[in-house]
Amino acid sequence: MNREEVLNWLKVDSKTAFKHYGISEEQREEYHNYHINYAKRNSVPFENVEDVLSSVDSNIIVTHRDKESTTFLLEKFDLRKYFKDIVAVEEQGFTRKPHISSYEYVLKSHNIDLVVGDRDLDLIPARALNIKTVAFKNRSIEADFHIDNYADFFPMVVKALKEM
Repeated sequence: MNREEVLNWLKVDSKTAFKHYGISEEQREEYHNYHINYAKRNSVPFENVEDVLSSVDSNIIVTHRDKESTTFLLEKFDLRKYFKDIVAVEEQGFTRKPHISSYEYVLKSHNIDLVVGDRDLDLIPARALNIKTVAFKNRSIEADFHIDNYADFFPMVVKALKEM
């Protein structure tokens, strides 16, 4: 399998990718558990992400991951302090993204005005709710801004937002 092709399918969503490659839901669940354990051992934060997180008033994560593994990773890298909320979509009873229910909850609970994501399904609900969007490392999706490194966040996104 071509790594780039697989990553492109996964950026759509894991269900679509696994279906494309003929992998069953049972095997997808096994992969999910393996991936969580792998991520706990091997994931590292994106370069310059802490600078961005520390510069804004409110950060919220809306994730298909479970809350425990998300919290573990944030605490491992001392990033949990930057987040007001972690919304674990399915664990909290919301329909999976790109459904807007989890984003509606966030919008009602927190004053957010920008969503960053690397997949279209992260940005579709934000666009539906008229929230500005930033596509990270994925120029093929519709977004108000596109960045490939969080160092670009200030000159490309913050500067433009201030000028609006």
